[in-house]
Amino acid sequence: MFEGEHTTGGGAAIRAQSADARAPVSEKMDEAPAKPQEQPAKPQEQPAKPQARPAGDEKAQTAATPRRRRPLLIVGLVALAVAAGAGYIWWDNSSHFETTDDAFIAARQIALAPQVTGYVTAVPVTDNQHVPAGGVIAQIDPRDYRAALDQADAQVAAAKAGVANAQAQFDVQQAQIQASQAQVGQTKAALAFAKQQAARYSDLAQRGAGSVQNEQQYNSQLTQQQAAVESAEASEKVAERQLLALKAQLKSQQANVAVAQAQRETAALNLGYTTIRASQAGRVANLTAAPGEFAQPGTALTMFVPDDIWIVANFKETQLDHMRPGQPVTFTIDAYPGRTLKGHVASVQPGSGTAFSLLPAQNATGNYVKIVQRVPVRIDFDHAPPDLTLGPGMSVEPAVRVDPSPSLYERLSAWIGRKP
Repeated sequence: MFEGEHTTGGGAAIRAQSADARAPVSEKMDEAPAKPQEQPAKPQEQPAKPQARPAGDEKAQTAATPRRRRPLLIVGLVALAVAAGAGYIWWDNSSHFETTDDAFIAARQIALAPQVTGYVTAVPVTDNQHVPAGGVIAQIDPRDYRAALDQADAQVAAAKAGVANAQAQFDVQQAQIQASQAQVGQTKAALAFAKQQAARYSDLAQRGAGSVQNEQQYNSQLTQQQAAVESAEASEKVAERQLLALKAQLKSQQANVAVAQAQRETAALNLGYTTIRASQAGRVANLTAAPGEFAQPGTALTMFVPDDIWIVANFKETQLDHMRPGQPVTFTIDAYPGRTLKGHVASVQPGSGTAFSLLPAQNATGNYVKIVQRVPVRIDFDHAPPDLTLGPGMSVEPAVRVDPSPSLYERLSAWIGRKP
């Protein structure tokens, strides 16, 4: 009961306070009746109502709320400004470059195969070994080819001897022609004297100072000298014709020498082909040759990757507007993420990659959906590091600088670097 009375009295005090806010609560409590009145049966307890806060406290809290939020608002605005500035710096710097992750190292790898038949006698290299230019990759048994070269040398010597013989006959025939020409001259001189003798004795016979017999004798000598001249001239012509035949024979022998020398060069080449060498510096890959193997022409013994490598970056066609040969490139290789290498744009392929594929797209047939094409761009190394093992197919991420002017980030970095 007392508990109920206290609760009832407290409720009366609260109501009195709301009627007269200036009256203290203690005075209202004193005005309560001294005698306890009969209380009705205790009703079911109701939940206590929350006490109303004074109006002054609510105003103080309302005024304090902006003061507490103001630092958070300032921090948020500063963070937003910093993020916006960083975003602009990143955008400005990235707009100076064109990048792609569709890039790979390329090289013209070749298959090394023998040009002659024979058994492999030695393979002085192993897988992935670096070989300098002219280095030996494999050796084929050279004995048969060395014997063929010796035989070709003998044939060349025989042909040269034939040329020497023909040349000697040609020289003899030229001497014979000279002798025939001298004989013709001699007979012509005798003919001239015979004509004079015949004319002299014919004149004497006509005047009666000489005998007819002498006239007839010198006329006969004149006829003989004429026949001798004709014979000498005929011999000279025969000697000249023989000289032409010997000249043709000499040319034939010289041609035989040329054939023999060509056969000798072929034999020498075949002997050289027994040693398979690297035409340029590079690395051995996928080596299949082994000593004792029977090698045939065209059968690959190993793959060879030259040191001359480059990068093929497949940029989107929308990235080529400001891309030109000679522009600097920085790139990273996935196999060596901690290394940043440098290069330059060497060339841009005159056409998209699909235009040179085995089955190019036929856009003139069926429905057409426009797709951004990719164009291969060749990037050459400025200085390929010798301590890295690089080969075709390795992934690269290049960044081509298409705007040579310094970005805001670069200017800020340079300013910070100069600042003491």
